[in-house]
Amino acid sequence: MPRRSHPVRGVADGRRTPYVYEATLRLADTTEPTAVGAAVTVALCGSADHEGGCRWPHNNGISPERPVATFRTVFVAPWQEESDVLNRIDQALRFSSDWSVVSAGPRALKDEEQPLAVRLAKTPPPLKDEE
Repeated sequence: MPRRSHPVRGVADGRRTPYVYEATLRLADTTEPTAVGAAVTVALCGSADHEGGCRWPHNNGISPERPVATFRTVFVAPWQEESDVLNRIDQALRFSSDWSVVSAGPRALKDEEQPLAVRLAKTPPPLKDEE
């Protein structure tokens, strides 16, 4: 996947860079839209509900339209781990029977997402024994 780093004012430490992955999905009639974000969170964190710091802080959002929905994940990661995170998100979305991927991939961070990226970048990293 192509590299998509974006300078964001307020993310000063340089250790983590914000990225966005966006997908157009065709949801099954019985699919709860929040299940998409939960699948991505499990792929990135190991659980949809975890304690402690986050290796790859992220925020998921989905439009409620049916049958086609737009899903996006804003995340921060060291540039060396960008490809791994994008692949994890992609795999979580492509291997579900509850939706199908119409299109997907990284995109540029929108201006209105910059404050979110700053907040995510301020999330404490996990303790060494949590990774």
